[in-house]
Amino acid sequence: MEMLTNFPFWSAIAAIFFAQFVKVPIQFIATRHWDWSLLTSTGGMPSSHSAAVTALTTGVALEAGMDSPVFAVSAMFAIITMFDATGVRRQAGEQAIVLNQLVADFNKIIKEAKHWPEKPEQEKRKELKELLGHKPIEVFFGGLTGVALTLLLYLAI
Repeated sequence: MEMLTNFPFWSAIAAIFFAQFVKVPIQFIATRHWDWSLLTSTGGMPSSHSAAVTALTTGVALEAGMDSPVFAVSAMFAIITMFDATGVRRQAGEQAIVLNQLVADFNKIIKEAKHWPEKPEQEKRKELKELLGHKPIEVFFGGLTGVALTLLLYLAI
């Protein structure tokens, strides 16, 4: 039952949910289109991964102190996660965009050449996940979200 009172854990969970939820209105402001699929998708503004790891690290700092070994582990985990979000995962998303275009072009050629049976495109193929990673600004604001939310929660309890 100690997990129920683990402040760093719950602040990280809260940061994930908050960051995922706030993506919807941010996207609406940018595009004037409601996209509720953002609640469960990767990528976008702010980074929920960054929010979670910075919330966790901030919670650990508040509970155990910045001189504790568990803070060091949490901080390194946050750095690696945020670096990965802007590096490897972002590049994988960029490659997925190109591959999806190649697949679309190939499908168009096949359709024209062999009179591909008319059916919805979703049944023909599944697109690769293009929103895997984050732009550096998304990671930055995800990190700020995690720290700010954790400090607010800490002051509230």
